[in-house]
Amino acid sequence: MSATGGILPTYQRFVTGPSRRSFRSKEKAIIFLVFATFCLVCFGTFFYLPEFKGSGGRVYDQIKRAGPDLLIPPPPRQLEDTREAQRFIRHEEDAKDDPHIFGDREKLKAKIEEDRELKVLERPDQAIVVPKRSSTGNPPLNAPDSLNEPINQIDEILAPEAVTVPPAPAQIYPMRQGGKDREESVRRKRDKVKEMMKHAWDNYVRFAWAKNELKPVSKRGHTGSIFGTQPLGASILDGLDTLYIMGMNEEFKQARDWVVKEFDIDSVVADVSVFEVNIRFIGGLLTCYALTGDTVFRDKAQKIADKLLPAFNTPTGIPNALVNFKTGSSKNYGWASGSSSILSEFGTLHLEFSYLSDITGKTIYRNKVDKIRHVLNTIEKPNGLYPNYLNPRSGKWGQHHMSMGALGDSFYEYLLKAWLLSGKEDNEARQMFDEAMEAAMKHMLHQSPAGLTYFADLKFDRVEHKMDHLACFSGGMLALASRTLKDDHSARYMDIAKQITNTCHESYDRTYTKLGPEAFRFTEGAEARALKSSEKYYILRPETIESYFYLYRLTKDEKYRDWGWEAVQALEKHCRVPGGYTGLKNVYSEDPQQDDVQQSFFLAETLKYLYLLFSDDNFFSLDHWVYNTEAHPLPIKGANPFYREASA
Repeated sequence: MSATGGILPTYQRFVTGPSRRSFRSKEKAIIFLVFATFCLVCFGTFFYLPEFKGSGGRVYDQIKRAGPDLLIPPPPRQLEDTREAQRFIRHEEDAKDDPHIFGDREKLKAKIEEDRELKVLERPDQAIVVPKRSSTGNPPLNAPDSLNEPINQIDEILAPEAVTVPPAPAQIYPMRQGGKDREESVRRKRDKVKEMMKHAWDNYVRFAWAKNELKPVSKRGHTGSIFGTQPLGASILDGLDTLYIMGMNEEFKQARDWVVKEFDIDSVVADVSVFEVNIRFIGGLLTCYALTGDTVFRDKAQKIADKLLPAFNTPTGIPNALVNFKTGSSKNYGWASGSSSILSEFGTLHLEFSYLSDITGKTIYRNKVDKIRHVLNTIEKPNGLYPNYLNPRSGKWGQHHMSMGALGDSFYEYLLKAWLLSGKEDNEARQMFDEAMEAAMKHMLHQSPAGLTYFADLKFDRVEHKMDHLACFSGGMLALASRTLKDDHSARYMDIAKQITNTCHESYDRTYTKLGPEAFRFTEGAEARALKSSEKYYILRPETIESYFYLYRLTKDEKYRDWGWEAVQALEKHCRVPGGYTGLKNVYSEDPQQDDVQQSFFLAETLKYLYLLFSDDNFFSLDHWVYNTEAHPLPIKGANPFYREASA
């Protein structure tokens, strides 16, 4: 066929020859609608998916956090130092107009006189008042925020009458200024500990945010912890008050926002430890409430405590060890001497539950722990000792295994500290403590041939010459008991406290890494050394450092600070990795294998006690704060206005 005479296919008719024409109007409209629809779908996909919508989206937040590391190289250290200096200069300039931050002596005194009659309330019906200076000459309050620290730093300004002190506003977390030691070398050590906390925290945020703990070598969340696989943010809740105490305000605000927006206890479906949740979660939240007055912390703590209450539904009121937050069912560990409850667990609830009752006005929490106290006080005790197991159904002791370490430890600590927290009104607790210590020193305290003092374990009438790292807290406990009540026990308590702390230091000093083993023994061939492979590991535990802190505060002997600095150097050399801090599997090895776990208590206890060890004595003074067994400070009733007791 010719090009002119033949019939062309339809699609060629519009592109050849003189008959060429454009699209019809209807065709143009259809094409436009298709194109517009395509653009709308693309636009909506990018901006309106839940992962990207708003700053609350999880993926958006993760990209925002990771952005600087992924796309922007870190600035030179010199530039960071310059920026820090500029921030400090701006802070100094702002302070000129704010005497609560860093004002000069005369301006601050004048401002206090001007504001003496002003009442700043946490709630409309409740003012917070600082009592007058204590008889020791120390300020009556170790200020929990920078609004009050200048008061601690300047002498003569506290008048004999009371001065009203405002709580920290719920949404403002000012930089801390207090607590620095007079010696520059000590201040540098304190700053080093703060840098360690930042390294541990930043890597947790980067690699395991909202997970329970961090695997710093693998750089991911740790799912094999005592909290199971469900992410509960254990490191966040445990580390909150350490961030605040160290003045890490941006990090604290970040953690607080997660507590408000993401932490949902109703979503937890697993069995959890009543003991661990209490000392880490409730304890940490209660401290943050005392520090800031932010009621979100109090309310979250109360909600968690309510979830624990079903565990107390036993014939004796002694709680079971595990409770399911979803169903309310509870049980004990099968291995615990015929499904008994454990002394160190049900005996370590009193501080948090009694304080929670006072700040909420609800007596149910105190009633629960008072019932435990009644059972323990009235039950017959073999040789005055407390076995580690008690059956919650029959109210009878299980195996007669006694220990100042695992399974027993913090029960004794809470007897002493319940008395202190009550403003020394809970005399029953102090009497039980003294009686328990008398029995323990008679039957469990031993001295090695080389003169090392230790608390041995008892299994029925057989002595096991072994001391747990956990038992090293007892040095600090006995020192605190010695200085808080002057009686016939005081001198002996302090003497034993020093000896026990020395023994625990020896357990560190006799290892290659200069970090202490999980347990150590006393035999003819070895003293203060681990003999079994299962005892040679170090999981970033705080107990020995805890005793250094108490002994230094109460004796002012510089050797305890020296020992603490030895621990810092050992941690940096053997436990620090690019992704955080890891435990070790053999402290006697020249090249120890790492366990790849950054425990939440490393943030809550180990680093906090080191920071306090290198701080001034008035910084979270022992006259005004009691540290729970997870190192969360709680205010002493009647001595500390930040107790924040609910109005009647």
